[in-house]
Amino acid sequence: MGVRGELFTTEISLENRTYFFNVKENRTGDVFLQVVESKNVEGSGFDRRAIVVFEDDMQRFLQGLENSLSYIEKNRKARLKEAAAKPATEKRRFVKKDAEATPRTRAAKPASGDKPKRVRVVSKKPQN
Repeated sequence: MGVRGELFTTEISLENRTYFFNVKENRTGDVFLQVVESKNVEGSGFDRRAIVVFEDDMQRFLQGLENSLSYIEKNRKARLKEAAAKPATEKRRFVKKDAEATPRTRAAKPASGDKPKRVRVVSKKPQN
């Protein structure tokens, strides 16, 4: 038996969160799964949350998880199908940007003869 009853552990790191899947055994020999989410919080370290699923409840837990994943997949496909059915003019959205506007203020409307400039919107999320 490993540290604090750990039999197996694996981790998945995503953006600013890390998930740990720990299979553990308690003092009475009961095996359980502990799922821990560790989130980096600016200035205060990490925020950790955990759930525990015991071996006897594992099948029902997995059924609930599979049902949830199935719903998410069906919903994603329905949204993609709906987006594909929309006219091309509704799919694209461009942000108008005035050269004199500052980043934190709203841009002034262009004069009637001026064409709006196309701006590419870039995500502020860091890429790993």
